[in-house]
Amino acid sequence: MSHANAALTPKARLKLARLVCEDDWPIARAAEHFHVSWPTVKRWATRYRDRAALGPVTQADMGDRTSRPHRSPTRTSLAMIKKVVHLRWKKRLSPRAIAGILGMPASTVHAVLTRCRVNRLSHIDIRTGDVIRRYERDAPGDLIHVDVKKLGNIPDGGGWRFVGRRQGDANRAATPGKTKNKHHNPKMGTAFVHTVIDDHSRLAYAEIHDDEKAATAIAVLRRAVSWFATRGVTVQQVLSDNGSAYRSHAWREACAELTIAHKRTRPYRPQTNGKVERFHRTMNGEWAFARHYRSEQERRRALAGWLHTYNHHRLHSAIGYAAPITRLINVPGQYS
Repeated sequence: MSHANAALTPKARLKLARLVCEDDWPIARAAEHFHVSWPTVKRWATRYRDRAALGPVTQADMGDRTSRPHRSPTRTSLAMIKKVVHLRWKKRLSPRAIAGILGMPASTVHAVLTRCRVNRLSHIDIRTGDVIRRYERDAPGDLIHVDVKKLGNIPDGGGWRFVGRRQGDANRAATPGKTKNKHHNPKMGTAFVHTVIDDHSRLAYAEIHDDEKAATAIAVLRRAVSWFATRGVTVQQVLSDNGSAYRSHAWREACAELTIAHKRTRPYRPQTNGKVERFHRTMNGEWAFARHYRSEQERRRALAGWLHTYNHHRLHSAIGYAAPITRLINVPGQYS
């Protein structure tokens, strides 16, 4: 295989072959001149003569050829490949399970799954069995995803996840300002995290409110659009689920006023809004339940710092292990 410092690159091979075939250089002399063995010279000269019979010879004709055999009699048949892929898609079976059913080596099944790009179950939709189709808009602002994440408020002293059930219940009972549910148990209420994600850059914006009404969602959208604008991003389209706030006339009018096209996901298909759903999973693990917060106010104060880390420092695997802010251009102070 040729490389940058190879004695015979495709260009040198062509020159060598022309000296032998057209200028009648002896093979031994050409081998000495190019510091290669005579069988090497003979091989490229033969290649040149065979190709010259069909037309002009170029550097591409003198390139390395694949060592793959013309026939592979023991290769897995197409019919068997279809059976392997079918069991993977429809039954979500492991390579060992498929091998047991079809009487094949597990290593062969894994090789087939890898070749067909279904070796990971995360590539297959769990409901339909179809290969997941991934997309990404071409530029920041072409599409933003909006959604609301509901989190139970933390009682003073900490929630049950960190202090245990007994102490958690005691903290709930001792927290002032609470209400009671129909069973007369303390009710801490819900924190509604309104999140906005840019499809191309994965840049995130979030606010915490006490409801998910249309007026609140609209106010968040306006502030998010302004926040993105200060970073050189003009929002063109917004994608939401079919929540009541996003189906309201007020939301539609607000989008029209902001000159933003509104698009809703297909009912019962949260995968369509998968980028914001995945962000919620990350947010849960790295902010909402990442450590012991002694009050709801303490957790809410920590959101801004975590968002800065997420946007400016945390590496995102879906965009080539880069921070979301690096996908924007002309951000004030970006190159200072």
